[in-house]
Amino acid sequence: MTTRPPALVGISHGTSSPEGRRAVRGLHDAVAEAVVRRYPDAAPTVRLGHVDVEQPDVPATLGWLEPAESAVVVPLLLSAGYHVYVDLTEAVAEETSRPVVLGGALGPDDRLATVLLRRLHEAGLRDDDRIVLAVAGSSDRRAVADCREQAQLLAAAAGRDVAVGFLSAAEPRLPEAVATAREGIADGARVVVANYLLAPGYFDDLARAAGADVTAAPLLVPDEPAPRELVGIVLDRYAASARALA
Repeated sequence: MTTRPPALVGISHGTSSPEGRRAVRGLHDAVAEAVVRRYPDAAPTVRLGHVDVEQPDVPATLGWLEPAESAVVVPLLLSAGYHVYVDLTEAVAEETSRPVVLGGALGPDDRLATVLLRRLHEAGLRDDDRIVLAVAGSSDRRAVADCREQAQLLAAAAGRDVAVGFLSAAEPRLPEAVATAREGIADGARVVVANYLLAPGYFDDLARAAGADVTAAPLLVPDEPAPRELVGIVLDRYAASARALA
């Protein structure tokens, strides 16, 4: 008899944006399809919940599982800040009806740099453009360090310098980073924002209002297939923690 692996519970931040909700749901659907291919004999249950803004929250999402069904909570978050270290950690610790472990955040990861660079090229990136990576920001220094590491990974993939601008909680703020990047720029060159956000929503709107000449799309685009790299990261984070449960 084949033992069914633990459920994969993806937890996003949550958003009030209909476009953002569709984009994140698209990632969930792509992950659900991919687990069937990766685990053909006994695919895990795949559920989607949210840590903020939307329902179901983490306890409700876990409550939808079969009684005593074990689970891996995968944060659909790009860096490990307050939501991972506090909100999700506490939610997992408070779950007593089943074995649950918390996986790692999605970033930093070379595959995210690949997707970011693809979005930049889709936006028309030119050889003389200056790139600023827009990130949501966090008061947690570990999350800030994760975002700066992701900027270095993007710089290596793009073969040019990448500055960082934060949309909240950390410095420099994105409008300041864009203005700094514009200083001494060659005639005809542009400042282009690489959008290190999971999906459209409030922070995406802020990024587009920060004064760059071009702002690329976020990692997920509504009504388009979720990038295979992002799906692969979710599955890898799940597999690493599922081994701990086993």
